[in-house]
Amino acid sequence: MSARRAWAGDLVRDGGGRRAIVTYIRAGGTVWVLRPPTGGGTPGETNDPDSLDILARSEATDTP
Repeated sequence: MSARRAWAGDLVRDGGGRRAIVTYIRAGGTVWVLRPPTGGGTPGETNDPDSLDILARSEATDTP
């Protein structure tokens, strides 16, 4: 599990081992919407952000 929660733009690995990018967080911060890192495909969702392992932080959320 990640020490910090994934946020929009972060590259993650979900509980099923799939790589994805967090597209946005909706429903008042309770649903993380994921998309494949390349190509098309059906977006996925999770309501358990602690199940997402952060592989790379987006520059927008990367803090010193």
